[in-house]
Amino acid sequence: MADEISFLPLGAIIQSFKVGGVDIVQGFPTQDLYASHNSPHFGATIGRVANRISGAKIDSINGGKSYSFVANNGPNTLHGGDVGWGKWIWDGPTPVGVRKIPGIEDLKGGETVEFTLTSEDGDEGFPGEILVKVFYTVGKIVEGGKEITVLGQEYEAELVGGAEETVINMTNHSYFNLSGGPSIEGTVVQLCTNSYLPLDEWGIPTSGPTTYPNVTTTTPFTLGATEPDFDDCFIVNRSASPSAVPIDTRDLPLTKLVSASHPDSKVHLDVFSTEPAFQFYTGKWIDVPAVGGVPARGSRAGFCVEPSRYVNAINVDEWKSQMLLKKGEKYGARIVYKAWKE
Repeated sequence: MADEISFLPLGAIIQSFKVGGVDIVQGFPTQDLYASHNSPHFGATIGRVANRISGAKIDSINGGKSYSFVANNGPNTLHGGDVGWGKWIWDGPTPVGVRKIPGIEDLKGGETVEFTLTSEDGDEGFPGEILVKVFYTVGKIVEGGKEITVLGQEYEAELVGGAEETVINMTNHSYFNLSGGPSIEGTVVQLCTNSYLPLDEWGIPTSGPTTYPNVTTTTPFTLGATEPDFDDCFIVNRSASPSAVPIDTRDLPLTKLVSASHPDSKVHLDVFSTEPAFQFYTGKWIDVPAVGGVPARGSRAGFCVEPSRYVNAINVDEWKSQMLLKKGEKYGARIVYKAWKE
């Protein structure tokens, strides 16, 4: 595991993911540099709530109570507040043996590590004490004669005290660059869907799912030097009822969300998840100076695929149940990366 994929206690971060000699995730060589320079959230586990909460406030949970948070993205709360889980030191990585990845057949290896975290009642203003676990499972499969590296991620969280209800929406914020160079330019991408949530200027949905207007996303398209520019929440199945999404999606089938490859490096990446939505972001706002012997990373140095629940679901009645975790329940989600070189 250590040769190809590595993790850090800070943020339960995915630090490296090497495929055919190319490290396909952006990062830093030391944990200290993540602490000082990781404004883009490279590789971090995001919580309690990934993406944005409108008005930095939850209107009504726990019997009609409202909760206010820091506004760290215009008027909204982004990625759990000022010190979200991506900035915490987790317990781990702890080896927990060999595990299978549901939905992945004939996995060789399967070595698994676990990270754990206790988020106290009132953490960043959120109600309730939560126990959180992240499992990373690494292995290989062979498909069509190709050896493929597989990284499985499993999230589990439980509300154990301090409130009867809370809100949760986790994801991983890895930035992928398959080119081996400074930019994602030339990357060929295909999404599983053309349905997305239209957003206001601060990234809050203004309506339910509609058709993405700018690019035909369900056929392969190429990322250029500056266009197309994405920072959008795509919906996996537009015809499915948002209120039918379970708080624990781990028993649902994996769906391939995004396929990406680069013609120069010949590196391929497929991202799968059990989640109902994903943020696709092409890294416009990356601005990291040269540190630790790593060159500066600027705009479009990486792209993100962030599987999750609908953005701001907790403040939309029809979507609220996707993020509402009640005492006695478990939140869960699964994400899988497959990567290989031709």
